[in-house]
Amino acid sequence: MTALWIAHVTVTDPEAYGKYAKLAGPAIAAHGGAFLARGGRYVQLEGTDRSRNVVARFPSVEAAEACYHSAEYQAALSHAIGAAERELVIVEESAP
Repeated sequence: MTALWIAHVTVTDPEAYGKYAKLAGPAIAAHGGAFLARGGRYVQLEGTDRSRNVVARFPSVEAAEACYHSAEYQAALSHAIGAAERELVIVEESAP
């Protein structure tokens, strides 16, 4: 069953975070991930407001988790640490 990778981000160092984004996209694609939303308009109804919201679809929870733990994504993530406040969750999609 497909899964969604949902990130809520406040960027605190745009230069370093730009390096993360440049590397993260290919790492996500290499694990079957496809972006559904990156940035763009949003409405914050509850919780902590984060100015950047990202949603990617993966073939499965396992594929999304493997992406996160991959050497490629961890190399990207090293640029985001200290450059952003983030929450990231993987959620399995429900059958229609």
